[in-house]
Amino acid sequence: MLMIFNGVLPGILFIMGVFTFVSNRKHLLSMLLSLEYIVLSLFLLLFIYLNLFNYEFFFSMMFLTFSVCEGALGLSILVSMIRTHGNDYFQSFNVLQC
Repeated sequence: MLMIFNGVLPGILFIMGVFTFVSNRKHLLSMLLSLEYIVLSLFLLLFIYLNLFNYEFFFSMMFLTFSVCEGALGLSILVSMIRTHGNDYFQSFNVLQC
């Protein structure tokens, strides 16, 4: 019972994060938050997997480091977009513009 719960819970969390990511396409901030939610659910899945086979947790620390870098890059893109365009709507700017 516990083995099924350990495998199903991160899968459900991941599917909910992907659904939130797909449904919120207007604002960059909501998309970044849903991406962080997906990363946290993948971290939970990785932690459960490594704990199940009694492996070391060095890879999970490296995964957390890269996810923090990804979050910092997303926030820097959000700040630069708000400074140049005034809001975080995707419809307010043209991608093809130089």
